[in-house]
Amino acid sequence: MPAHVPLSPLQRVLEASAVVPADGAVTGWAALAWQQVPWVDGCDMDGNELPVTILTPGSQARAQAGIEVSKERLLPRARQVVDGVTITDPYRSTAFEVRRAATPLAAVRWLDLVAASDLISLAEMTAFAETLGGWTGIDHLRRAIALADENVWSPPETDLRLTLSMRMGIAGVVCNRPVFDLDGRHVGTPDVLDLERGVVAEYDGALHLAGEQRAKDLRREGAFRRVGLEYVTMVAADRRDPADFVRRAREARARAARTAVADRRWTIDPPGWWTPTHTVEMRRALADWQRDRYLRAHAG
Repeated sequence: MPAHVPLSPLQRVLEASAVVPADGAVTGWAALAWQQVPWVDGCDMDGNELPVTILTPGSQARAQAGIEVSKERLLPRARQVVDGVTITDPYRSTAFEVRRAATPLAAVRWLDLVAASDLISLAEMTAFAETLGGWTGIDHLRRAIALADENVWSPPETDLRLTLSMRMGIAGVVCNRPVFDLDGRHVGTPDVLDLERGVVAEYDGALHLAGEQRAKDLRREGAFRRVGLEYVTMVAADRRDPADFVRRAREARARAARTAVADRRWTIDPPGWWTPTHTVEMRRALADWQRDRYLRAHAG
């Protein structure tokens, strides 16, 4: 591409692949983007462009603009060729980013997003972590695996879930688990659900401010409240400074604690006709037509 043309993430990966030596591979975010992992755009959480990382354990290679070189060891079995580009497998690529993530949130976000693409499961990443021994950042990887979720549909949901679980110390927080009434009817699928108190937590981005979407959100909130669930919303400003969201979430939990058990008319145990998809294993087992039908909201 001409030098004056801004490069897309995939174009950056493709151009960097031209300098990968015979024993090397593209790794990290670039390898994941090349495998079409949603939301991986070559930028960090602050929007700063990340370099493409090339592993070159046995060759002499030099870093250049937009490309960094890592000398970490690389076993041949961790390399694969996808559409003509040699990359590391999803386990190695994900672990590379998690191990050097700047914050626990950033580390967990990598695991959440790649697991949502079904390229890895948390059980597989746990087993892979055991093969890394004393590698730099291995403790970060192990801690992040313990906090990750296989059913996250967007990065803000990771921020929302970890605000509840890490900052507020709430156990039993799950993402995108369908809620049913006691007659087996689907009430809705909240972004995050506090199972302990029965509080729905939703992230509302700019899309949710539009009239039609706002009306839909209000109907959705009403449906959750009618089965005895409390409700709290996170907005974009709360991601930068979650203090006010934490206050609102605590108030919602306090209200939920006063709700009589008899007034809680909801469950996450699906009826027999429902096909659950909240784990990687469940999604991998779906037929193609089932993926098209049941994961449509996930893809959106």
